[in-house]
Amino acid sequence: MKKILFVASEAVPFIKTGGLADVVGSLPKYFDKEYFDIRVMVPKYLCIKQEWRDKMQYVTHFYMNLAWRSQYVGVLEMEYEGVKFYFIDNEYYFAGAKPYGNIYEDIEKFAFFSKAAISALPSLDFRPDIIHCHDWQTGLVPVFLNDSFQNNPFFQGIKTIMTIHNLKFQGVWDMKTVRDITGLSVSYFAPDKLEAYGDANYLKGGIVYADAVTTVSDTYAEEIKMPYYGEHLDGLMNARANSLRGIVNGIDYDEYNPETDKFLAKNYNAVNFRKEKVKNKTALQAELGLEVDPKKMMIGVVSRLTDQKGFDLIAYVMDELCQDEIQLVVLGTGEERYENMFRHFAWKYQGKVSANIFYSEAMSHKIYGSCDAFLMPSQFEPCGLSQLMSLRYGTVPIVRETGGLKDTVEPYNEYESTGTGFSFLNYNAHEMLHTIRYAESVYYDKKREWNKIVDRAMAVDFSWGASAKKYEELYNWLAG
Repeated sequence: MKKILFVASEAVPFIKTGGLADVVGSLPKYFDKEYFDIRVMVPKYLCIKQEWRDKMQYVTHFYMNLAWRSQYVGVLEMEYEGVKFYFIDNEYYFAGAKPYGNIYEDIEKFAFFSKAAISALPSLDFRPDIIHCHDWQTGLVPVFLNDSFQNNPFFQGIKTIMTIHNLKFQGVWDMKTVRDITGLSVSYFAPDKLEAYGDANYLKGGIVYADAVTTVSDTYAEEIKMPYYGEHLDGLMNARANSLRGIVNGIDYDEYNPETDKFLAKNYNAVNFRKEKVKNKTALQAELGLEVDPKKMMIGVVSRLTDQKGFDLIAYVMDELCQDEIQLVVLGTGEERYENMFRHFAWKYQGKVSANIFYSEAMSHKIYGSCDAFLMPSQFEPCGLSQLMSLRYGTVPIVRETGGLKDTVEPYNEYESTGTGFSFLNYNAHEMLHTIRYAESVYYDKKREWNKIVDRAMAVDFSWGASAKKYEELYNWLAG
């Protein structure tokens, strides 16, 4: 029986700001329980809903040295869907309305969390073979483990994995402060360890000291070895190429299931979507004040409205796109200029564009279940989950060939009648527009072909089960 501990800054259903929480909360329950005991450790934020906090049970508490400070560490636990979750408690660090705040506070908060996660292990009656760390917030776990804990026999031989969900976020702060916070000796702040461009870098520390490094798609694992995607760490990614692998994320096929989804006006499946799916479209058109027309092609966007997601491309050709026989439904929040851009076009093209500048779980499901196509022209995308949800709901993705989008959406080939979506290669607004118009032509002029694309899209399997198998191989290889 291999014992694995996930350490991360967020996990569904307790706390979520992005896709990281879906991975950490969903993946553990898909492992073969006979061979793997997977547990999860996250901070006990004050902003976790009371209903969850009431179910947590006290395990222990102790005091831990973090450099020159002595800090309280409380440990609580609860079981959820067959997985044991541990919560590290410290009200000084984990108060606040959101899990993340100012980076200078987060730098100290997650240094504390990383050290507390390791320090709590001897009192848990659970000695992991592998600690699986996620993103920069846990980057110091492999570093601390290599440092002060090595003198204790309990910790010797514990392996670590560092998973990069998005290389853009690295946890960077000035070296003097980080030395003071962590109490790590000056030797750790050398260019081949935590130092990067004059600052201390948590993620870099994790990548250097972990026994294996993974990221969330094969293509992204290759891309981050290049300067354009490497966020100044491409040299290090090349140096660690032998221990780096990509494992694509999945989605929860129970939660995202058009046959049982409670948010949809009409449930449907891969057999009856031709008749039933369109009922969701007309219901959504009516709800959003768009022109109600079952035949009109509806394109959806559910996203953070940021540069990374390709909204500058959309802004550039929005007027041209709105001349076409399409409707566009947008859901999300983000940079003000993109929020206002969509509000403007919703005003200019009433009945054609719907701008929903907020986030709503229900509305996101309605968009996946109602639209004909889903647009995702990302500049870079480590894995991406929206395109996986679109495929599941038979909403044809139109994506840029980068990272996980390239790995999960097979471009339509009209000569061989293959493919599950449409894609374009260059980060170019008119190349994107051309691809959208190609999709329109198939939708309007070759309806049978379009429906076959939907058939294939709904047949692919990106449930967590497939990803779990690959992680199992990695664990077996690492723990021997």
